[in-house]
Amino acid sequence: MKTVEIIEKEQIKNLKFCRKEVLTDEQSKKRRGFDLMRAQALGNLLKNKVNITFRTEDEKLYQVNTTVWAVGTDFVSLKSDTHIPINAILEVD
Repeated sequence: MKTVEIIEKEQIKNLKFCRKEVLTDEQSKKRRGFDLMRAQALGNLLKNKVNITFRTEDEKLYQVNTTVWAVGTDFVSLKSDTHIPINAILEVD
């Protein structure tokens, strides 16, 4: 099992993401979508933070504790004009 590196949201801009989907089954993708929408609501209404675990182009795993500002069709928008491709996200807690 790979180790997950904890990073700050400001470091995300320095990472490269692949275009490949990290989740393999439809149920996991639906769950991720639900969790992202919940995180967006928590972020906008209560300013709550969530942990987002994601994979980069070089197959490394990272986790960031942040507020989700918006969820689009392809990207999640965080504070400080930072974005993570949805297809790179493994888990949202």
